[in-house]
Amino acid sequence: MASSTHFILPVLLLLAAHLLGSRAVPPTCERIECPSYDVVDKGNGFEIRLYNSTQWMSTSSIDDISFVNATRTGFLRLFDYIQGKNKYGEQIEMTAPVITRVAPSDGPFCASSFVVSFYVPKKNQPNPPPADGLQLQKWGLKYAAVRQFGGFISDGDSVGEEAAALYSSLQGSIWFSAVSKGQKADPTSAYTVAQYNSPFEFSGRVNEIWMMFAMDSHRI
Repeated sequence: MASSTHFILPVLLLLAAHLLGSRAVPPTCERIECPSYDVVDKGNGFEIRLYNSTQWMSTSSIDDISFVNATRTGFLRLFDYIQGKNKYGEQIEMTAPVITRVAPSDGPFCASSFVVSFYVPKKNQPNPPPADGLQLQKWGLKYAAVRQFGGFISDGDSVGEEAAALYSSLQGSIWFSAVSKGQKADPTSAYTVAQYNSPFEFSGRVNEIWMMFAMDSHRI
């Protein structure tokens, strides 16, 4: 029976994704490449996505009290990378979103840890150029609980409040247990912030909080 459930659950989730259809993608993804995903479920204040296998180029951990400063530092390293400062001297197309994995500190005056990542375009995924100080992350299929919000991100409580709102919205849903388990399995990553727009876009800005998790094949 367990082996049958192991097979049936992924099929049901993919069927649900087909019936739900994909949410309107951020406008940026109509201009530049973004990672593909299926929408598995939608709830009040959250969306559950299944991301396809992808590769990301990531910074090492950046310790800072400022989300904005850490993200800027990481993005500049990655921007140099796509401009050709890599082992192949190859220029790489810009993609979206730029994501920042956040491991919050224990106090308001302590540094948090941030890892900033760039989605490697499909064209480069077979052989991403390596670079000093950057690490390649290979994702298999990944589930994400997602909350979307707009505007410019600033330091303060806004990002943390959006993350708390996402976690709260999942309570009582069939996904809450899996997301909670994912948080405990990777305490270095409380949540991920995805930013889709350049700093020079002042309207229609799209940001997201992602909480990544794995699925227990035998139950939700």
